[in-house]
Amino acid sequence: MTACSMNSELGISRRTLLGTTSAVAAMTVLGPVVGEVEGGEMVHVAVTLTVNGQTRSLTIDPRTSLLDLLRERLALTGAKKGCDHGQCGACTVHLDGRRVVSCLTPAVQADGHAVTTIEGLSGPGGELHPMQQAFIDHDALQCGYCTPGQIMAAVACVEEGHAGSPEQIREYMSGNICRCGAYVGIVAAIEDAAARMRRT
Repeated sequence: MTACSMNSELGISRRTLLGTTSAVAAMTVLGPVVGEVEGGEMVHVAVTLTVNGQTRSLTIDPRTSLLDLLRERLALTGAKKGCDHGQCGACTVHLDGRRVVSCLTPAVQADGHAVTTIEGLSGPGGELHPMQQAFIDHDALQCGYCTPGQIMAAVACVEEGHAGSPEQIREYMSGNICRCGAYVGIVAAIEDAAARMRRT
């Protein structure tokens, strides 16, 4: 007996089976915070997080990624959806000051935590962060699609203490891909910004 014929005999649709399986897998990985399945439908959960200094409370599907929450629910589109597999770094944001790829970070994991996106990097008066200015000064971008993620990763690279040499910068920025190949400018920008950030 095939799985499909068994599902038919049990009165379970393919959609219900897949939805329930996904929900159970999410609960196994994420724990009870994600809620429960009722009638094959996922129960939404409430999350409260601080985004760029503002407290935001939302009700979300527990399978929502942090990237989708930022882009689709909060209209913060700076973090880009590149590969959606955590391999390109275009969606890099800071979670409690640490860089994360937001496409692989479940939004429920940000509950009670602080998220900083590229939109929250500039100063209160709109002045650019030293890293943003350095990317402009060193022409460290071409098409610009990866730039928000590059800048967020670069800030973290400096704050983590990994900007001591061009070789070290290249190693700790290796998770962020620039398909245009602006790597020379990116490394130069990080070296420049690192010096500026140390003086502030």
